[in-house]
Amino acid sequence: MKIICIGRNYGKHIEELANEKPENPVIFLKPDSAILPKKMPFFIPPFSNDIHYEVEVLVKINKVGKHISPKFAHKYYDEVGLGIDFTARDVQAKCKEKGLPWEKAKAFDGSAVIGQFFPKEEFDIDNTSFQLKKNDTIVQDGNTQSMLWKVDELIGYVSQYFTLKKGDVIFTGTPAGVGRVEENDILTGLIENKEAFQIKIK
Repeated sequence: MKIICIGRNYGKHIEELANEKPENPVIFLKPDSAILPKKMPFFIPPFSNDIHYEVEVLVKINKVGKHISPKFAHKYYDEVGLGIDFTARDVQAKCKEKGLPWEKAKAFDGSAVIGQFFPKEEFDIDNTSFQLKKNDTIVQDGNTQSMLWKVDELIGYVSQYFTLKKGDVIFTGTPAGVGRVEENDILTGLIENKEAFQIKIK
């Protein structure tokens, strides 16, 4: 399976990190070794002092597709979920300074939380609210209405470059409110008030 991540897909998140608004979706990949095993805590890696949470709506691909038209993209997924793209922000900053790829900051072991998936019929994918709670306080509060590129547009765009296969997961971008995690934090993800995951930081 592939984990395909979209960066800079919410305007206010672009602003909070002082990034440039892209002309096209920003794509990066995580290996399957990045998936945090179910019911396991997230261990802050020794190579970073600034791990950030980024909550994201996920879609799981259900069949093979290439050069998918956005108008047919809805046929290529039937489950929607929520996850976290953990980011070593200090490592990422150093990579950006040198014009290097971000994999060390984004694709390390445990950096991809994949929560529970739900039938897509339970959501309006272009108007789905989701939140991340840190120790019972909402720190990210987003809605897919605010995406620069909607889910079906993302599937169409990504499939120009990568053949999508059954089981692939697309992380669709994070809204504003990203921040640092500390030891003993509890992170809880909600999508339309349904709990998708709860993670302890160690």
